Amino acid sequence: MTKLSSIMDTNAFRADSPAASVTQQTLDLSRRRSRLLGPAYRLFYSNPVHLVRGEGAYVWDADGRKYLDIYNNVVSLGHGHSAVVEAVHRQMQTLNTHTRYLHEAILEYADALLATMPRPAAGTGLEHVMFQCTGSESNDLAIRVARAATGNRGVIVTTEAYHGATDLTAQVSPSLGSNVQVGDFVRLVAAPDFYREGPAAGSRFAADVVSAARELAEAGHGVAALLVDSIFSSDGVHAGPNGFLQEAIDAVHTAGGLFVADEVQPGFARTGEAFWGYARHTADADIVTTGKPMGNGIPVAGMIARPDVLEEFASRFPYFNTFGGNPVSIAAAQAVLDTLLGENLQERALKLGGRLTDELAALAERHECIGDVRGAGLFIGVELVSDRGSREPDKALALRVIDEMRELGVLTSVAGPGGNVLKLRPNFAFQDGDIDWFVGALDRCLRTLAG
Repeated sequence: MTKLSSIMDTNAFRADSPAASVTQQTLDLSRRRSRLLGPAYRLFYSNPVHLVRGEGAYVWDADGRKYLDIYNNVVSLGHGHSAVVEAVHRQMQTLNTHTRYLHEAILEYADALLATMPRPAAGTGLEHVMFQCTGSESNDLAIRVARAATGNRGVIVTTEAYHGATDLTAQVSPSLGSNVQVGDFVRLVAAPDFYREGPAAGSRFAADVVSAARELAEAGHGVAALLVDSIFSSDGVHAGPNGFLQEAIDAVHTAGGLFVADEVQPGFARTGEAFWGYARHTADADIVTTGKPMGNGIPVAGMIARPDVLEEFASRFPYFNTFGGNPVSIAAAQAVLDTLLGENLQERALKLGGRLTDELAALAERHECIGDVRGAGLFIGVELVSDRGSREPDKALALRVIDEMRELGVLTSVAGPGGNVLKLRPNFAFQDGDIDWFVGALDRCLRTLAG
């Protein structure tokens, strides 16, 4: 049986059976899109949104309607943020070229970025950064570096993980569905689900990592890396208690592999409790990868590694990425980092995220269909269930909710193997008043749909 992609097909427009609310103009535009771009792309919502402008936490469609964007963390500081716009404009007027020339800006940014990384109590910390354009490229390079460092091929990921769209990273991204074959060098482990498993979830996860490492060794692959997004966003947003990942990290180290922290989504102050998502659990990352929010919409990404981890790869393979870390992208990244640190947005994420979580927990007292509210900072999952006793995922309700929320002017989507977890990632322009807007809209939506 073909398994659909949990991140691409769960909340997707169906051109062959459009919703009644879809206008002829929207149909014509979507069909033109398919004709010109091909059929592999997907659009959000049963009634796609035609966006033309953004500012802060808000976007506007072609008809001038305003929406609250509580999903798109690519523009981490907010749509059209002035510091990024000005930095990019200034650098674009001055110089933009590839990365085989000396340029001070890339070095200054590397210094500033590395200074945000937690330092382990013993041993060498993360001291080298290599730049790319996308998180997919960063994770691709991280796997190659881990293989060179360990002499092993195997990679352990979670059952709904998404780590990229290159040939290599697609093979470690089971959320892309069964038509994208998981590599024979990959072993899958279920994400820790504290809602269903309770406090034992972390230890169960570590035990599964041990078993996966044993299977890889028996198959002749060995273990190169445990590659995880530390908030398990595609698996349904499982922040878990601080420190629970350490047991699994110790297990992969014992098996001869490395811990690669995919920080494309939980990084850059998103979780509030730490600047990097993995730092909620450990300082012992061997490799860290970054992407989307790094440039507030400008393509820039990075792979950060310990010197001893990078040494073998660097001695064998020269690396060059034409536009990875070009001056314009670095200017955007520097503006993002300066704003995050200068305006103490990590603390703001913690405060606003705490209030949003509390408001959602209060909403759950009025709606039986909300089984769980969880997360860290401004990264929150709201799990919808058909029955609180059995905790059965209610995918049908979740899809109706996100469509109805779209009609109420709020944009979000779903995650998790059951497709029933509302995935909330507002950008840092999110305000107290936006909490009221979102929670009020969700309350109205659930009263209408779930009773």
